[in-house]
Amino acid sequence: MSSPKWKLLKSEFVADLKIFKARFDYLLNPHSQKEIKVTALEANDAANVVVLNKEGAVLMVRQFRFGSREFSLEIPGGFIEDGEEPLQAAKRELIEETGYTAAKWKNLGTIFSNPVYQNAKIHHFVAEDIDHSHSTDFDDEEHLETQFYTLSELKKAAQENKITHPHTISALTRLFNIFDAKDIY
Repeated sequence: MSSPKWKLLKSEFVADLKIFKARFDYLLNPHSQKEIKVTALEANDAANVVVLNKEGAVLMVRQFRFGSREFSLEIPGGFIEDGEEPLQAAKRELIEETGYTAAKWKNLGTIFSNPVYQNAKIHHFVAEDIDHSHSTDFDDEEHLETQFYTLSELKKAAQENKITHPHTISALTRLFNIFDAKDIY
């Protein structure tokens, strides 16, 4: 089943919101032939990393998130800088947030951050053969605590709703079956 694409009639810049740029898009709804106005946020893509130690435990970070005003348990990651490749950003973020480097990397795929109103994508990676050889280098608005979780601890945390960051859930679900259907229903 194929629906016609919505035609972009015009787009106008609204505001620079530091990590996002807001715009209004005017689109033609191909079904009703009516013009609609929507808000969209532009941002750089981001990269995150599922870090595995030799025992198969996953390195998680805990940090305060301003939107939820709560601490969030998630995997390391962050925005890709202009001119930077996704893997390069993942490696940089891993060092900055945890002090770890990795010799082995695998791409897990890419998702949209939130296609409802954003253009940014999240690039998921797996890092193995790790070494804690650097100091952390936090941005002014972050401070992270790290802890390794076994797969069973990770599944339990996810099933108990202790992992709520959608990008983390997406990456972990791509690598592991963190939600066993029998435990949810």
